[in-house]
Amino acid sequence: MVTGGAGYIGSHVVQAFLDRGLQVVVLDDLSSGHAEFVPAGTPFVRGSLLDEALLTTTLREHAVSGVVHLAGFKYAGVSVDRPLHTYEQNVTGTVNLLRAMGSAGTDAIVFSSSAAVYGTPQTDLVTEATATRPESPYGESKLIGEWLLADQARATGLRHTSLRYFNVVGSGRPDLYDSSPHNLFPLVLDALVEGRTPRINGTDYDTPDGTCVRDYIHVADLAHSHVTAAEVLDGGGTLEPVYNLGSGDGVSVRQIMTAMADVTGIPFEPETGPRRAGDPARIVASGELASRDLDWQMRHTLHDMVASAWQARSAA
Repeated sequence: MVTGGAGYIGSHVVQAFLDRGLQVVVLDDLSSGHAEFVPAGTPFVRGSLLDEALLTTTLREHAVSGVVHLAGFKYAGVSVDRPLHTYEQNVTGTVNLLRAMGSAGTDAIVFSSSAAVYGTPQTDLVTEATATRPESPYGESKLIGEWLLADQARATGLRHTSLRYFNVVGSGRPDLYDSSPHNLFPLVLDALVEGRTPRINGTDYDTPDGTCVRDYIHVADLAHSHVTAAEVLDGGGTLEPVYNLGSGDGVSVRQIMTAMADVTGIPFEPETGPRRAGDPARIVASGELASRDLDWQMRHTLHDMVASAWQARSAA
Protein backbone atom coordinates (compact mmCIF):
# COMPACT_ATOMS: atom_id res chain seq x y z
CA MET A 1 0.00 0.00 0.00
CA VAL A 2 1.26 3.45 -0.90
CA THR A 3 -0.17 6.17 1.33
CA GLY A 4 -0.21 9.48 -0.48
CA GLY A 5 -0.01 7.54 -3.73
CA ALA A 6 -2.00 10.17 -5.64
CA GLY A 7 0.57 12.86 -4.86
CA TYR A 8 3.58 14.01 -6.85
CA ILE A 9 6.15 11.71 -5.24
CA GLY A 10 3.65 8.98 -4.35
CA SER A 11 2.40 8.59 -7.91
CA HIS A 12 5.96 8.07 -9.10
CA VAL A 13 6.48 5.42 -6.42
CA VAL A 14 3.28 3.67 -7.54
CA GLN A 15 4.48 3.73 -11.15
CA ALA A 16 7.86 2.32 -10.10
CA PHE A 17 6.11 -0.58 -8.37
CA LEU A 18 4.01 -1.27 -11.46
CA ASP A 19 7.07 -1.08 -13.72
CA ARG A 20 8.55 -3.93 -11.67
CA GLY A 21 5.38 -5.98 -11.96
CA LEU A 22 4.37 -5.47 -8.32
CA GLN A 23 0.76 -4.83 -7.28
CA VAL A 24 -0.15 -1.86 -5.11
CA VAL A 25 -3.18 -0.23 -3.55
CA VAL A 26 -3.24 3.55 -3.17
CA LEU A 27 -4.65 5.37 -0.15
CA ASP A 28 -4.97 9.16 -0.41
CA ASP A 29 -7.39 11.80 0.85
CA LEU A 30 -6.69 14.04 -2.19
CA SER A 31 -5.96 17.04 0.02
CA SER A 32 -2.96 17.71 -2.21
CA GLY A 33 -3.00 14.70 -4.55
CA HIS A 34 -4.78 14.15 -7.84
CA ALA A 35 -7.07 11.20 -8.54
CA GLU A 36 -5.94 11.22 -12.19
CA PHE A 37 -2.38 10.44 -11.02
CA VAL A 38 -3.52 6.94 -9.97
CA PRO A 39 -3.01 4.55 -12.90
CA ALA A 40 -6.08 2.90 -14.40
CA GLY A 41 -6.67 -0.50 -12.84
CA THR A 42 -4.80 0.31 -9.63
CA PRO A 43 -7.05 0.01 -6.56
CA PHE A 44 -7.63 3.45 -5.04
CA VAL A 45 -9.09 4.09 -1.62
CA ARG A 46 -9.94 7.71 -0.89
CA GLY A 47 -9.49 8.24 2.81
CA SER A 48 -7.48 9.73 5.62
CA LEU A 49 -4.81 8.37 7.93
CA LEU A 50 -7.04 9.63 10.72
CA ASP A 51 -9.55 6.88 9.86
CA GLU A 52 -7.92 3.88 11.53
CA ALA A 53 -10.80 1.54 10.75
CA LEU A 54 -10.48 2.31 7.04
CA LEU A 55 -6.73 1.70 7.19
CA THR A 56 -7.21 -1.68 8.85
CA THR A 57 -9.93 -2.72 6.41
CA THR A 58 -7.83 -1.67 3.40
CA LEU A 59 -4.76 -3.56 4.63
CA ARG A 60 -6.80 -6.71 5.23
CA GLU A 61 -8.96 -6.64 2.10
CA HIS A 62 -5.97 -6.15 -0.18
CA ALA A 63 -3.71 -8.57 1.74
CA VAL A 64 -1.05 -5.85 2.02
CA SER A 65 2.41 -7.19 2.89
CA GLY A 66 4.10 -3.81 3.33
CA VAL A 67 3.52 -0.06 3.26
CA VAL A 68 5.33 2.86 1.67
CA HIS A 69 4.17 5.77 3.80
CA LEU A 70 4.29 9.11 1.97
CA ALA A 71 1.00 10.72 3.06
CA GLY A 72 1.29 13.75 5.28
CA PHE A 73 1.30 17.53 5.54
CA LYS A 74 4.54 18.48 3.82
CA TYR A 75 4.85 22.27 3.98
CA ALA A 76 7.58 23.20 6.45
CA GLY A 77 6.94 26.94 6.38
CA VAL A 78 3.18 26.62 6.74
CA SER A 79 3.63 24.12 9.58
CA VAL A 80 4.95 26.94 11.77
CA ASP A 81 1.51 28.57 11.58
CA ARG A 82 -0.40 25.27 11.72
CA PRO A 83 1.51 23.11 14.20
CA LEU A 84 -1.47 21.15 15.54
CA HIS A 85 -2.69 20.32 12.04
CA THR A 86 0.83 19.19 11.13
CA TYR A 87 1.13 16.92 14.16
CA GLU A 88 -2.34 15.51 13.66
CA GLN A 89 -1.66 14.57 10.04
CA ASN A 90 1.93 13.42 10.43
CA VAL A 91 2.14 12.01 13.95
CA THR A 92 -1.40 10.90 14.81
CA GLY A 93 -1.77 9.62 11.25
CA THR A 94 1.40 7.53 11.55
CA VAL A 95 0.30 6.15 14.93
CA ASN A 96 -3.00 5.10 13.36
CA LEU A 97 -1.22 3.50 10.43
CA LEU A 98 1.15 1.51 12.65
CA ARG A 99 -1.73 0.35 14.84
CA ALA A 100 -3.72 -0.70 11.77
CA MET A 101 -0.69 -2.54 10.40
CA GLY A 102 -0.41 -4.41 13.69
CA SER A 103 -4.07 -5.38 13.55
CA ALA A 104 -3.79 -6.55 9.94
CA GLY A 105 -0.51 -8.39 10.37
CA THR A 106 1.41 -6.09 7.99
CA ASP A 107 4.96 -5.94 9.32
CA ALA A 108 7.09 -3.87 6.91
CA ILE A 109 7.16 -0.13 6.21
CA VAL A 110 9.24 2.34 4.23
CA PHE A 111 8.75 5.81 5.67
CA SER A 112 9.14 9.01 3.67
CA SER A 113 11.04 11.17 6.12
CA SER A 114 12.75 14.45 5.30
CA ALA A 115 16.08 16.24 5.47
CA ALA A 116 14.10 18.81 7.50
CA VAL A 117 14.96 16.64 10.51
CA TYR A 118 18.48 18.16 10.33
CA GLY A 119 17.35 21.78 10.56
CA THR A 120 20.30 23.97 9.59
CA PRO A 121 23.25 21.58 9.88
CA GLN A 122 26.68 22.86 10.82
CA THR A 123 28.30 20.78 8.10
CA ASP A 124 28.02 21.25 4.34
CA LEU A 125 27.83 17.49 3.67
CA VAL A 126 25.08 15.82 5.66
CA THR A 127 25.38 12.14 6.58
CA GLU A 128 23.08 9.87 8.56
CA ALA A 129 25.27 10.62 11.62
CA THR A 130 24.66 14.39 11.39
CA ALA A 131 22.80 15.68 14.44
CA THR A 132 19.05 16.09 14.05
CA ARG A 133 17.85 19.58 15.02
CA PRO A 134 14.53 20.21 13.25
CA GLU A 135 13.44 23.84 13.10
CA SER A 136 9.78 23.48 12.17
CA PRO A 137 6.80 21.42 13.32
CA TYR A 138 7.06 19.63 9.97
CA GLY A 139 10.66 18.57 10.60
CA GLU A 140 9.82 17.62 14.17
CA SER A 141 6.85 15.53 13.03
CA LYS A 142 9.06 13.60 10.60
CA LEU A 143 11.62 12.88 13.30
CA ILE A 144 8.85 11.70 15.62
CA GLY A 145 7.67 9.41 12.80
CA GLU A 146 11.11 7.83 12.70
CA TRP A 147 11.01 7.35 16.48
CA LEU A 148 7.59 5.72 16.25
CA LEU A 149 8.88 3.17 13.74
CA ALA A 150 11.94 2.39 15.85
CA ASP A 151 9.88 1.99 19.03
CA GLN A 152 7.31 -0.21 17.27
CA ALA A 153 10.15 -2.31 15.86
CA ARG A 154 11.51 -2.92 19.35
CA ALA A 155 8.06 -3.83 20.60
CA THR A 156 6.79 -5.98 17.73
CA GLY A 157 9.62 -6.77 15.32
CA LEU A 158 8.36 -4.32 12.68
CA ARG A 159 10.77 -4.17 9.75
CA HIS A 160 11.33 -0.59 8.66
CA THR A 161 13.51 2.08 7.18
CA SER A 162 13.17 5.85 6.79
CA LEU A 163 14.39 7.80 3.75
CA ARG A 164 15.51 11.41 4.20
CA TYR A 165 15.86 13.79 1.25
CA PHE A 166 15.92 17.47 0.41
CA ASN A 167 14.52 18.81 -2.87
CA VAL A 168 12.68 16.44 -5.20
CA VAL A 169 12.21 17.73 -8.74
CA GLY A 170 11.50 16.70 -12.31
CA SER A 171 9.01 14.20 -13.65
CA GLY A 172 9.18 10.57 -14.68
CA ARG A 173 6.14 10.93 -16.94
CA PRO A 174 4.61 13.98 -18.60
CA ASP A 175 1.26 13.36 -16.89
CA LEU A 176 2.75 13.43 -13.37
CA TYR A 177 3.82 16.88 -12.20
CA ASP A 178 4.68 18.83 -9.06
CA SER A 179 1.76 21.09 -8.17
CA SER A 180 3.17 22.36 -4.86
CA PRO A 181 2.75 26.10 -4.33
CA HIS A 182 5.98 26.18 -2.30
CA ASN A 183 8.62 24.31 -4.34
CA LEU A 184 11.26 26.11 -6.42
CA PHE A 185 10.77 24.34 -9.76
CA PRO A 186 7.00 24.91 -10.10
CA LEU A 187 7.39 28.46 -8.79
CA VAL A 188 10.00 29.32 -11.43
CA LEU A 189 8.14 27.58 -14.26
CA ASP A 190 4.84 29.21 -13.32
CA ALA A 191 6.55 32.62 -13.27
CA LEU A 192 8.00 32.09 -16.73
CA VAL A 193 4.70 30.89 -18.18
CA GLU A 194 2.90 33.89 -16.67
CA GLY A 195 5.50 36.40 -17.88
CA ARG A 196 6.97 37.16 -14.47
CA THR A 197 10.69 37.19 -13.64
CA PRO A 198 11.94 34.59 -11.14
CA ARG A 199 13.86 35.86 -8.14
CA ILE A 200 17.07 34.83 -6.38
CA ASN A 201 17.32 35.59 -2.67
CA GLY A 202 20.95 36.30 -1.87
CA THR A 203 23.89 36.49 -4.28
CA ASP A 204 26.75 37.02 -1.80
CA TYR A 205 27.11 33.57 -0.26
CA ASP A 206 30.48 31.84 -0.01
CA THR A 207 29.77 29.59 -2.99
CA PRO A 208 31.25 29.52 -6.51
CA ASP A 209 28.60 31.84 -7.97
CA GLY A 210 27.41 33.52 -4.77
CA THR A 211 24.00 31.80 -4.62
CA CYS A 212 22.85 29.03 -2.30
CA VAL A 213 23.79 25.46 -3.17
CA ARG A 214 21.18 22.82 -2.48
CA ASP A 215 20.58 19.12 -3.07
CA TYR A 216 18.18 18.42 -5.96
CA ILE A 217 17.27 14.87 -6.91
CA HIS A 218 15.04 13.51 -9.66
CA VAL A 219 11.72 12.08 -8.52
CA ALA A 220 12.11 8.92 -10.62
CA ASP A 221 15.47 8.14 -8.98
CA LEU A 222 13.83 8.67 -5.59
CA ALA A 223 10.92 6.38 -6.46
CA HIS A 224 13.30 3.64 -7.62
CA SER A 225 15.00 3.49 -4.22
CA HIS A 226 11.68 3.51 -2.34
CA VAL A 227 10.65 0.40 -4.24
CA THR A 228 14.07 -1.21 -3.76
CA ALA A 229 13.74 -0.66 -0.01
CA ALA A 230 10.25 -2.13 -0.01
CA GLU A 231 11.45 -5.20 -1.92
CA VAL A 232 14.29 -5.80 0.55
CA LEU A 233 11.94 -5.63 3.52
CA ASP A 234 9.26 -7.68 1.77
CA GLY A 235 11.86 -10.37 1.14
CA GLY A 236 12.70 -10.57 4.84
CA GLY A 237 15.87 -8.50 4.60
CA THR A 238 17.01 -5.83 7.01
CA LEU A 239 18.02 -2.26 6.33
CA GLU A 240 19.54 0.63 8.25
CA PRO A 241 16.97 2.66 10.21
CA VAL A 242 17.62 5.77 8.11
CA TYR A 243 19.15 6.65 4.74
CA ASN A 244 19.88 9.95 3.06
CA LEU A 245 19.04 10.12 -0.62
CA GLY A 246 21.41 12.84 -1.74
CA SER A 247 23.49 13.96 -4.70
CA GLY A 248 26.74 14.46 -2.82
CA ASP A 249 27.50 17.75 -4.58
CA GLY A 250 24.38 19.84 -5.23
CA VAL A 251 23.64 22.72 -7.60
CA SER A 252 23.28 26.45 -7.08
CA VAL A 253 20.14 28.50 -7.48
CA ARG A 254 21.76 30.43 -10.33
CA GLN A 255 22.64 27.18 -12.11
CA ILE A 256 18.98 26.22 -11.89
CA MET A 257 17.89 29.57 -13.31
CA THR A 258 20.34 29.21 -16.21
CA ALA A 259 19.09 25.69 -16.92
CA MET A 260 15.48 26.93 -16.79
CA ALA A 261 16.19 29.57 -19.44
CA ASP A 262 18.07 27.09 -21.64
CA VAL A 263 15.42 24.37 -21.49
CA THR A 264 12.31 26.55 -21.80
CA GLY A 265 13.76 28.84 -24.44
CA ILE A 266 12.52 31.81 -22.40
CA PRO A 267 15.51 34.11 -21.85
CA PHE A 268 15.54 35.99 -18.57
CA GLU A 269 17.85 37.55 -16.03
CA PRO A 270 16.55 36.67 -12.57
CA GLU A 271 15.73 39.44 -10.16
CA THR A 272 17.98 39.48 -7.12
CA GLY A 273 17.19 40.36 -3.55
CA PRO A 274 18.77 40.13 -0.10
CA ARG A 275 19.36 36.88 1.69
CA ARG A 276 16.47 35.26 3.52
CA ALA A 277 17.08 34.84 7.24
CA GLY A 278 18.35 31.38 8.15
CA ASP A 279 19.36 30.27 4.65
CA PRO A 280 22.76 28.52 4.89
CA ALA A 281 25.16 28.79 1.97
CA ARG A 282 25.30 25.08 1.19
CA ILE A 283 23.40 21.99 2.30
CA VAL A 284 24.07 18.77 0.46
CA ALA A 285 23.51 15.17 1.58
CA SER A 286 25.73 12.16 1.01
CA GLY A 287 23.94 9.23 -0.61
CA GLU A 288 26.77 6.76 -0.03
CA LEU A 289 24.91 4.48 2.36
CA ALA A 290 21.83 4.36 0.13
CA SER A 291 24.03 3.61 -2.87
CA ARG A 292 25.31 0.56 -1.01
CA ASP A 293 21.91 -0.80 0.06
CA LEU A 294 19.14 0.74 -2.07
CA ASP A 295 20.60 0.96 -5.58
CA TRP A 296 20.56 4.72 -5.13
CA GLN A 297 22.24 6.81 -7.81
CA MET A 298 21.75 10.07 -9.65
CA ARG A 299 20.57 8.79 -13.02
CA HIS A 300 19.39 12.22 -14.20
CA THR A 301 21.35 15.42 -14.85
CA LEU A 302 20.17 18.93 -13.95
CA HIS A 303 19.13 19.35 -17.58
CA ASP A 304 17.06 16.15 -17.33
CA MET A 305 15.40 17.42 -14.17
CA VAL A 306 14.45 20.77 -15.67
CA ALA A 307 13.43 19.35 -19.07
CA SER A 308 11.14 16.73 -17.56
CA ALA A 309 9.57 19.27 -15.18
CA TRP A 310 8.99 21.65 -18.09
CA GLN A 311 7.44 18.92 -20.23
CA ALA A 312 5.06 17.97 -17.42
CA ARG A 313 4.21 21.62 -16.69
CA SER A 314 3.48 22.23 -20.36
CA ALA A 315 1.20 19.16 -20.52
CA ALA A 316 -0.68 19.96 -17.29
